[in-house]
Formats: sequence, C-alpha cells, structure tokens
Amino acid sequence: MGTAAKGAYRNLIKAVRKHIGKEEHKSHFTDFITQQFKNSQNPNNLKLAHDYTLYLNSVHHHKELLFSYNIAVDRTDEMKKVLGKSAASVGLQLPDVYQP
Repeated sequence: MGTAAKGAYRNLIKAVRKHIGKEEHKSHFTDFITQQFKNSQNPNNLKLAHDYTLYLNSVHHHKELLFSYNIAVDRTDEMKKVLGKSAASVGLQLPDVYQP
C-alpha cells in the first residue's frame, strides 16, 4: 500500500469510527473497508475512499448545522456535551447536577 493509499485508508477508518461508531455490532463497516484495501490495488478505490470520507464528514457537519439552527429543539444535552468537551480540553470535568 502506497503513502496515498495509507492516508486515504487512515482517514476513512477514522471517519467511520467517529461518525458510525466503534461498537462490536458495527465492526462490519471497518472490516469491509480493510478487506477492500487489502485485496485491491485499483486506483479508483483511492478516489472512492476520499469521496466517502468527505461524504461522512459532510453529512455529520450538516446534521450539526441543522440542530444548531433549529430553535424548537431542546439543546440542553448538546450544550452539556459542548461544555464537557471544552472542560476536558483543559483537563477539567463538569460536576454532576443534583437531580432530586
């Protein structure tokens, strides 16, 4: 596998794991991608891998935009997730909120 193929493979696997998931019942996605890259030296596969990676990332970004523009949707869970990521990036953790 050449450098371009390794990069395309790595980016596609990363996108699949991020947007589809890493759970055991979803491993057939990554297994199929690995099989296709091992068995084929077709240059069209590089283009397909790049296109599919871009597609996965774009669909995820589009979904986030739709949620952010929709005012009627309860955004408290989304805001907690964003705040949790921000806190984690500086090494902090959000406290658990007391629910009586």
